[in-house]
Amino acid sequence: MDHAEIPTRALKPEGIGARVPRKEDARHLAGKGNFVGDVVMPGLQEVAFLRSPLAHATITGVQIPEELAGRVFVREMLEGALDIQSPSSIPGYQYSEVPPLAKGKVRHVGEAVVMAIAPTRALAEDLLEEVQVSYDELPVYHDAASARAATGEFLHPGWKDNVFLTLRMDRDFEKVAAQAEVKVSRSVELSRQCIAPMEGKSVMAYWDFRTEQLVLICATQCPHLLRAGIAQHLDMNEEYVRVISPDVGGGFGYKGMLYPEDMCVAWLAKTYKRPFRYLEDRREHLIVGANTRQHHYELTAYADRNGKLLALDAVITIDGGAYSYWPFFIGLEPGQALGNLPGPYTIQGYRCETVCIGTNKPGFMPYRGVARTGVCFAIELLMDAVAREVGREPWQVRLENLVPAAQMPYVNIANKHFDSGDFRASLTRALEMVGYESVRERQARGEPDGRRIGFGVATYTEQSAHGTAVFAGWGISVVPGFDQALVRMTGDGGVEVRVGVHSHGQGMETSFAQIAHDVLGIPVSRIRVIHGDTDLTPFSSGTYASRATVMSGGAIATACKELLPRVQSIAAHLMGVDAHSVSLLDGRAWAGEQSIPLADVGRAWYLTPQDLPPEVHLGGLEVSRAYKPKVDTGTFTYASHAAVVAVDTETGHVEILDYVVVEDCGTIVNPMIVEGQTIGGIAQGIGTAMYEESPYDDQAQPLASTLADYILPGAMEMPRIRIEHTETPSPHTEFGAKGMGEGGAVAPPAVIFNAVNDALRGTGAAELRMTPLTPRRLLQALESARLTREVAP
Repeated sequence: MDHAEIPTRALKPEGIGARVPRKEDARHLAGKGNFVGDVVMPGLQEVAFLRSPLAHATITGVQIPEELAGRVFVREMLEGALDIQSPSSIPGYQYSEVPPLAKGKVRHVGEAVVMAIAPTRALAEDLLEEVQVSYDELPVYHDAASARAATGEFLHPGWKDNVFLTLRMDRDFEKVAAQAEVKVSRSVELSRQCIAPMEGKSVMAYWDFRTEQLVLICATQCPHLLRAGIAQHLDMNEEYVRVISPDVGGGFGYKGMLYPEDMCVAWLAKTYKRPFRYLEDRREHLIVGANTRQHHYELTAYADRNGKLLALDAVITIDGGAYSYWPFFIGLEPGQALGNLPGPYTIQGYRCETVCIGTNKPGFMPYRGVARTGVCFAIELLMDAVAREVGREPWQVRLENLVPAAQMPYVNIANKHFDSGDFRASLTRALEMVGYESVRERQARGEPDGRRIGFGVATYTEQSAHGTAVFAGWGISVVPGFDQALVRMTGDGGVEVRVGVHSHGQGMETSFAQIAHDVLGIPVSRIRVIHGDTDLTPFSSGTYASRATVMSGGAIATACKELLPRVQSIAAHLMGVDAHSVSLLDGRAWAGEQSIPLADVGRAWYLTPQDLPPEVHLGGLEVSRAYKPKVDTGTFTYASHAAVVAVDTETGHVEILDYVVVEDCGTIVNPMIVEGQTIGGIAQGIGTAMYEESPYDDQAQPLASTLADYILPGAMEMPRIRIEHTETPSPHTEFGAKGMGEGGAVAPPAVIFNAVNDALRGTGAAELRMTPLTPRRLLQALESARLTREVAP
């Protein structure tokens, strides 16, 4: 990987903008991480689930041998456990509940029906072999079309059809579309896939008799939110529930909600006052976790003869699966798709309908880049189609339509508030980096091995750190607001930073320490970030939506700024100088050439209070502050990606020869972490584009339940990636930061498909518009073109 440094500026040695090595890597590279699966407790019982082999059926009976009493459970036995609820006041939303174990009927293959406990997972599975479940099959809705055509036996009681919800937006569409000279229509489709973190669902629960608490040790992105969900659905007061989240082996949205398995394990611990644990295996994940990305787009662009977009018309259909998970995850994809489809372009008229349909598949989950991977794929393929229609280069049409930097801040047609940036400059620089003109020359020459060269580009925006102003409009019971941070100086001059968000690989222990160092001048090695325990940390709704650096980072910065004058005041008194002359650097308080270690300040407050100034601040050396941006409609990270590919028309193999990124996430805290996030996202985006697919047959049976069938990209599939940073700080956030955790995964499908379609120009092959771009689909397009040529008169 290559990278370019961010613009030169004055930096504190380890502060914001510095390439500080990740503190977390010391334990992870040495195999010393602490995950749910590493926890050992006396008397621990492992949990296994008997899962439905059918996609839609009534449960007519469950036969459990008498000798298994107390070791095997069905829904009726879970007294005091409520079905998981996800209400919303959005008009037309059809409500559903998720039972911890199937109740009356099953709605997708892999739904948990029976639970068993034993000293080992293998023994628990052996117990389930003795259980007999009988079913009466019901009509199966294997896709959105079959579900929408249903006239009865809908997924949930009280439903009038199989549609979870429909959202619509119309902004001057008819008036603007009537002015267009060019009309281009396309259908675009993303296949269903898994999220596939390295660690699957993981939860352990036990009863702490000392504190009288139900304790969950869980791989979750949202410890405080999970605590609220467990308390609500087990009818407990929150102070009697504690959630501890240790190291988490990847989340990407998959670990941001309350699952039935969480409820079951928590109920066992509450009821039996013993420790229980469930660890999802890979096959369970591939069956029950096949729950994201499946969108279908019908798009029409209205433009003038130069390709300048005037209006956009779209119908987006989302296969939402069988359930909406708590607090309201079924609404994320439709809402984000509706609002983000126009992307970074200056469209004057917009009409869109987004329909989320219930089917007999696992319930939809948010995955890195929620909906934006799909909308970027759709709008960027459409932009290339417009360019072909008007006879211009795709990059020329994009430059014609991207929001100009001079118009920032800019409110687009879908009411997205772009806070800052230069979209056109990012695209221009990406073209320079990839050597666009030389790529076209290479195409014209042809390759000695007969492969065809193609070039693709895409520009996207990533709405990040959106808060109350956005979520409150969804009519849901859980709305994110302020994030809190507690900063405390220790008696020997170190610092503890406590935050409610939790890391699942983003390097928070490093970047948050850098933010505190930037204000307090204390070495990063002396700053300890404490997170992942609801008893030890202030509240946050959690880590999602690329919000942690903006929200919790902002809270850390404001808390440190309030702590700073308290430290300066004590240090000034100890040195006999004016407090305004004191600055902090390298763990010392300085006044001109005079300095003392900050340990002296801590010692005075905690151990020798007789040395304190008379007017010392009674808040001491501990500050807790809440933060959210005054404008919390979101920050907008953006980037342009460009790729060069070589397509073998004999085998259908696609090789990515070059991949460049020009990204802007506002003020960068740690460029190395930004690059790691970008590369990881691109790897997942390449998976979406070329490899990952969870297909189903017409009985909604999953056809990719092992890693022999579900293909993940590995090191050999990753191209050389070159990243260049620019910085346009957000005017709304504490130090100009924007979220960027999801962006890398957004653009790759659009870029790669555009590059392959560019390579196939002149072959007669139809555009490829459905993920993943497999050799078979590519060869089918070429073969169809060949047959068309042969039968043409």
